[in-house]
Amino acid sequence: MSAEATNPSAPGRRRGRPRIDLRRIGRAALLGPTARDRLPDAIGHVADAHRAHHPDADLAVLRRAYELAESSHRGQFRKSGEPYITHPLAVTLILAELGAETTTLTASLLHDTVEDTEVTLDQVREEFGDEVAYLVDGVTKLEKVDYGAAAEPETFRKMLVATGNDVRVMSIKLADRLHNMRTLGVMRPEKQARIAKVTRDVLIPLAERLGVQALKTELEDLVFAILHPVEYERTRALIARNADAGDALATVADDVRTVLRDAGITAEVLVRPRHFVSVHRVSRKRGELRGTDFGRLLVLVGEDADCYAVLGELHTCFTPVISEFKDFIAAPKFNLYQSLHTAVAAPDGAVAEVLIRTHRMHKVAEAGVVALGNPYAPAPAPAASAPPSSAAAATASSAGAPAAAGSAPAPAAPTGDPADGPDPAEDGERADPTRPGWLSRLLDWQQSAPDPDTFWTSLRADLAQDGEITVFLPDGGTLALPEGATCVDAAYEQYGTAAHACVGARVNGRLATLGTVLRDGDTVQPLLAEDEGSGPSPDWLEHARTPTARIAIDHWLAAHPHGPDAPDADPRPAAAVVTGRRPTANAVVDAPHTGVRLAGCCTPVPPDAVTGFAVRGGAVTVHRAECPAVRRMESLGRQPVTVRWSGEAPCRVTLVAESFGRPRLLADLTEAIATAGAAVVSATVEPPSEQRVRHTYTLLLADAAGLPALMRAMRDVPGVYDVSRAAQHPPSTR
Repeated sequence: MSAEATNPSAPGRRRGRPRIDLRRIGRAALLGPTARDRLPDAIGHVADAHRAHHPDADLAVLRRAYELAESSHRGQFRKSGEPYITHPLAVTLILAELGAETTTLTASLLHDTVEDTEVTLDQVREEFGDEVAYLVDGVTKLEKVDYGAAAEPETFRKMLVATGNDVRVMSIKLADRLHNMRTLGVMRPEKQARIAKVTRDVLIPLAERLGVQALKTELEDLVFAILHPVEYERTRALIARNADAGDALATVADDVRTVLRDAGITAEVLVRPRHFVSVHRVSRKRGELRGTDFGRLLVLVGEDADCYAVLGELHTCFTPVISEFKDFIAAPKFNLYQSLHTAVAAPDGAVAEVLIRTHRMHKVAEAGVVALGNPYAPAPAPAASAPPSSAAAATASSAGAPAAAGSAPAPAAPTGDPADGPDPAEDGERADPTRPGWLSRLLDWQQSAPDPDTFWTSLRADLAQDGEITVFLPDGGTLALPEGATCVDAAYEQYGTAAHACVGARVNGRLATLGTVLRDGDTVQPLLAEDEGSGPSPDWLEHARTPTARIAIDHWLAAHPHGPDAPDADPRPAAAVVTGRRPTANAVVDAPHTGVRLAGCCTPVPPDAVTGFAVRGGAVTVHRAECPAVRRMESLGRQPVTVRWSGEAPCRVTLVAESFGRPRLLADLTEAIATAGAAVVSATVEPPSEQRVRHTYTLLLADAAGLPALMRAMRDVPGVYDVSRAAQHPPSTR
């Protein structure tokens, strides 16, 4: 299969981006260096594209980078037969067309030199500076001979960590993968499929999160052609049969231009054909497509306020489809994207989708983080004639790329020769001041996943989360979480491993279960138990959406295979087992100097019949005799320890109140508990089922003798029909 056969960007795709003539580049590269007073012919097209975005750019460093790359790759050829230098040149052209600055282009020319030639990283650093060396090192793969099967996941881990310090690393990687995908046809089919799957699962989501739509859409089409050839051919044929579909949109575009001209709004109205995957998705959603379904209208204006003026005119002069309206200007997407989305119906009933944005928004929408340039460059001084690219970077950064908490920007770098760029911090690490929140979270949880397989699986699951929400904490702080996140995720995001003791949460002031799905703008307060011996159950994994939560829960469950109160198979002592827990002097065992604690699963109190089991560290955990955990312990061959009650002491008990739902029920129950002299340690309210509500309270009583009176007081609350002692449910057999 040829590269052209699998390339949806062939001429029939009607994209404006020029194709790279690899043969011409190869011939120019083979001719060797040119005169000192002009650029080599092979990078002339790169220079033209770069100067289109940066008219004042110094091209001397690009010449030096090209000469080093060409000489070091000389004699190397790609599987397609072209000289190897055509690959870094193609990658650099892709980035130059997106508006990347000189430092990124320099690193992209050199990105394979350290990996595939005799050039060392020290040589790159000496000639081009620390910044270029950092970018080149970030995209250099780890050797398979050293890492074996773990080479690929560990290479991506290395790149992501480097991206956290300088997001331009991933820009180069995405452009590198795009050119490799364009020329993938020379590979064996099984290798094509393997590379396409990694691109689909990892690189495309990263391109989406970094806002580089120009690369993401083409990568989607290339993956679509390889992994779903039948659907791809069907979509290609559908587009070919509707080659004149643009005429329907062109007619609507003319009407829009007339409306805006009459309203005195200066705007550019363009027809944007959908790419292959987009047409495929729309056809599955809408069935038979009309002419206006094969593209969208793009309206570009000068100022933010003009976007809303255009929207008003369109909704006044055309019939709007209100369900299609979305305002991503007032609420930008987490990947910097800003636009107004709407749809209007033409007189013949055809519906045309319309995107409205400024020229600055359009640049960021297409190029994402590439449009932000050097993250360490100093902010431009306020001036009436500030260049558009500076304004774009400043606005985009403030709109959707918050700095990582606790990170400090590295010294600023001028936009000229990268050799003058910032030096790394003393510890060799930097923190990109434009690092998005999702990347900071990813860098946090990957530290807890040293196993390559765990990291690779968690990375793919994390990147599969499409959206992001922001929830608020009672103290005014915020948490950024993926869409679909629950109270479990919020607890681990806020408290880390201390969230093992979470027993519930308050969402918008109301008690909620740990599995409650959070929505954007919710206020969440995870509630932690005072009992340090408590821990998560396997059911929590069904509610956890973030790798941070899932990895922490998995680690705890692996360390406690029989639950929080089961003895550990490892006899090594752990003196901290009973440290910091409330004394339980009224439960004693015959062995002197033995720590005693009451089990959290059944919360025994006098005069319950009880038994105990020794746990790691020499302590004894006390259970009610009918507790299901007792039977599990005995089935495992654990020897029970005789326990008796002695004297009076504060005790903890868990009660379950079954009731019919009604207003103020929670307040009345809480008042009855307080009146009985008990303190609420934690409380959980399950969602109503058939107008019935279950409340679970963990309470602290001054004396166990007061328990019967407390339970009677709770039963007397109107609506409550039963109050009972809690017992741990047997583990699920699913």
